Amino acid sequence: MKPLTTADIVDIAQYERERPTYRPHMTQLKKHRRVQIGDIVTFVFENRDTVRFQIQEMMRAERIVMDDRIRAEVDIYNELIPAAGQLSATGLIEITDQANLRDILDTMIGLDRGGTTFLVIGDDRIEAVYEGGQSNEVRISAVHYLTFDLTPEQSKAIAPGGPQVSIVIEHPNYHAEQVLSDDVRASLATDFVDV
Repeated sequence: MKPLTTADIVDIAQYERERPTYRPHMTQLKKHRRVQIGDIVTFVFENRDTVRFQIQEMMRAERIVMDDRIRAEVDIYNELIPAAGQLSATGLIEITDQANLRDILDTMIGLDRGGTTFLVIGDDRIEAVYEGGQSNEVRISAVHYLTFDLTPEQSKAIAPGGPQVSIVIEHPNYHAEQVLSDDVRASLATDFVDV
């Protein structure tokens, strides 16, 4: 999937005009790219459209208008766009119990160290590769960025009609599995079309 450029981004004034129709479209798109895994973990699978939306919303919220700042945002967010043969996701540990947020979050330490998160396609288990820097021995972030590297055969099997596809988390303090719906699989399959 090719990265975004500043030419793909519109200025705040134009975005304000587009937003009433663009935002509902993106909400619908993300609905089919969001997967809840157990009680507190959600993955949002990213693509060019979801990343562009994040950039536009960030520019709007922070009133970013300078070309160099826009370019910097594009460069940062392009890291979320999956490379060829990849799925890319933002992983969220969503805790609504604010009084115990830190205690609950601390039970998830080690989630991003490997050997805990898998995309399962039929009999194939593809281990997630987490971006570093989101945890240490005593703290873990609630937001993570991860990728799954797929073979061409696995990429084709994501589409509906193939073997079952699920996400599995096997952490000492958190075990969960979620089978991907056909709507999610259809959306993810578009990531393997050269755009």
